[in-house]
Amino acid sequence: MTTPTPPLDLSTPQRLHVVGVGGPGMSAIAIVLAEMGHRVSGSDIRERAILDRLRAGGVDVHVGHQRAHVAGCDAVTYSTAVPERNVELEQARDDGTIVVRRAGMLASICGQARSLAVAGTHGKTTTTSMLMLMMSEAGMRPSFVIGGDVTDTGTGAQWTGGEWLVVEADESDGTHLELPLYGSVLTNVDVDHLDHFGTVDAIHDSFARYLAAVVGPKVLCVDDPGCRRLLDDDLVRDTGLVVTYGTDPTADVRAVDVVVGEGSFRFAVERRGERLGTIDLPLRGMHNVRNATGALAMALEVGVPFEAAAAALARFGGVARRFDIRGVSNGATLVDDYAHLPAEISAVLDAARSSGDGWQRVICVFQPNRFNRMAIMWPEYADAFVAADVVVLTEIFPSGTTPIPGVTGKLVVNAVLDAHPHSRVVWLPRRHDLVEFVANELRPGDVCISMGCGDIASFPSEVLERRHGTSHAAGLPEPSEELG
Repeated sequence: MTTPTPPLDLSTPQRLHVVGVGGPGMSAIAIVLAEMGHRVSGSDIRERAILDRLRAGGVDVHVGHQRAHVAGCDAVTYSTAVPERNVELEQARDDGTIVVRRAGMLASICGQARSLAVAGTHGKTTTTSMLMLMMSEAGMRPSFVIGGDVTDTGTGAQWTGGEWLVVEADESDGTHLELPLYGSVLTNVDVDHLDHFGTVDAIHDSFARYLAAVVGPKVLCVDDPGCRRLLDDDLVRDTGLVVTYGTDPTADVRAVDVVVGEGSFRFAVERRGERLGTIDLPLRGMHNVRNATGALAMALEVGVPFEAAAAALARFGGVARRFDIRGVSNGATLVDDYAHLPAEISAVLDAARSSGDGWQRVICVFQPNRFNRMAIMWPEYADAFVAADVVVLTEIFPSGTTPIPGVTGKLVVNAVLDAHPHSRVVWLPRRHDLVEFVANELRPGDVCISMGCGDIASFPSEVLERRHGTSHAAGLPEPSEELG
């Protein structure tokens, strides 16, 4: 496999326009393009908080789409959430302006640095953030484009002008196959985005082709069955350096002697049998031990000293909407999390159950996402909630998808109760009822984790407001343009 060729040469300043600039993926690209020295404009259908940050970063932001916004542009970029009939895209094509999808613009950004990516169905954002911070601690000044805001930096994107770029490689629309990369971490391979891939084998094949095009180190989680399958693929095995990580005894970089603390972990790291030292990780969940080990394995490959990596992890503040504690109300803790796939939900609930925080009951509130996903995947959620004492399910958040007759959140309710008939499962499709029930259900010692990638992000604050009669709405995350 050859390394993909970016569609644009961004080495000289250009006039660029971003359609749908308010989405997390597109806003990150706009910020980086502006910091690279390009003259950047963007448009979105409504005013939102991120637009002020973009304006402060030098992006000329318009609310509403108009043909005049693309006049004089060298190139226009857009996400898959933007319809092809968008007037700005139509005008750009009529003018003969270069039009590229988000993947093409991100590939062009990657072409301006030595790029390291983190790919996989779960854990990309956290692992990318960890790798970036390890390299920063070592003085390597990496630029980065990440799918969520990193607490330690207050942003998910920055262009430093340094040698390295750390990027999150999204597979949902095939973006990962377009990026010219020096190295990559692959966290796992699970079932998702079948609307794009069609079959599980096609997902596997896409990651095999992705890894084959990486010219430098390929770092794979040997604990994950999907990654293990790829390790046996000739396309991967015969194309350069492969490093494995995880807790499995066969891992090249291995987490050992794992001890859980109060909302944290301590573990030692061995590299091909040599003990490197100890990591103190202020995160919950064994999945984050694996994420940290994967980021560390790549950091070591590019020259980060173990001591610098350990120091970065010890201070890691996490990523927005990843086990994000939003408040405590009369002894009950409210947590927001982005988890929306079965394995992610299970991992987060297991993390809460075994975190050492001493929570007595785990209450899970889940908002399913995308009609097309749920039409295919609803049976997969049957065992996702076994670590919860109470499961509260609500209606599907569309994320731009079209309703499908018979496809509702009730499908998930049925899947869970068919598999676990004695579970306490509550179906509350209306938001008012959802808030009212949880506000009354919570008692001291509970942890309530609300999950999903839609407007469920504001749920903890709605519950706090209901319980205390005060507004907690300021600064809340908005419904997200799902990246992976």
